[in-house]
Amino acid sequence: MFYRGRRLRKNAVIRSMTRETFLHKEDLIYPIFVVEGNNICEEISSLPDNYHYSVDRLDDVVKKMQSCGVRACILFGIPDHKDCVASEAYREDGVVQRAIQKIKAIDPEMYVIGDVCMCEYTDHGHCGILDEDGYVNNDKTLTYLSKIAVSYAKAGIDMVAPSDMMDGHIQALRQALDEAGYPTLPIMGYSAKFASAYYGPFREAAHSAPSFGDRKAYQMDVANGKEALREIEADIEEGVDIIMVKPAMAYLDVIKEASLNYNMPLCAYQVSGEYAMLKMAVSQGLMNESVIEESLLAIKRAGADMIITYFALEIAGKLGG
Repeated sequence: MFYRGRRLRKNAVIRSMTRETFLHKEDLIYPIFVVEGNNICEEISSLPDNYHYSVDRLDDVVKKMQSCGVRACILFGIPDHKDCVASEAYREDGVVQRAIQKIKAIDPEMYVIGDVCMCEYTDHGHCGILDEDGYVNNDKTLTYLSKIAVSYAKAGIDMVAPSDMMDGHIQALRQALDEAGYPTLPIMGYSAKFASAYYGPFREAAHSAPSFGDRKAYQMDVANGKEALREIEADIEEGVDIIMVKPAMAYLDVIKEASLNYNMPLCAYQVSGEYAMLKMAVSQGLMNESVIEESLLAIKRAGADMIITYFALEIAGKLGG
């Protein structure tokens, strides 16, 4: 039996037939960074082959998504103006609100997710409203997050994804969306979001690094796996539609536990630092580019149903139908 198994694994057809995990284009969600201005399509230095797009240039990225078969994106907005209450985040004609409408005009069937947070929009870079002592006021922040989510809904978003990690945020957004007339709009929670060092390239790309302190008061301790499950359970109890683990590759154990414990759609976010490391290793010849698909298969094998990744366009172009 041992030798027979080895012979089977050497045969490409049999190897494909016995493969347990498959990666599909439909599994992938592509992050898009939208900036103010006109005629902007600039490569992000910290995320090679990813770009800042102004709203009028979103045709470029939508066409790329269409050509390779990626049918879902998540939007991150970068405003020109920032203030202490993130007013640009919930403005009716804010950069993300206009981006939603633009993408839907180009491709009505493109599935558009809106990241709901305040760090890109606040002048201090934290994810909520600060008290006089400099700490994030959880309950006050929920009011503003709800305003952002409702403004996205009015613009035509398909799903909102709160990434702030405030206590009670799923329940607050669900109530606000229901009261505004959007009871069927789904919510994807950043249910287990760790205070990770892997976010560095994103914070440069989104201009969202905190001006003081860190986010460990409201993001999860990187050492805590059981707490992650409690956070996921809390989101489920509050009515979340999809749960998420972020980052992905360093937290495959959490993804696996979540997939085994909860009968819920599960998303994993292969974050900017994970992307940047692999991209650099491949570009310098330290690893073969097959490591990209290997990393995504590992995330899928751990139990993720969908993956947010900056590799979405690159890998989708190499996947079959």
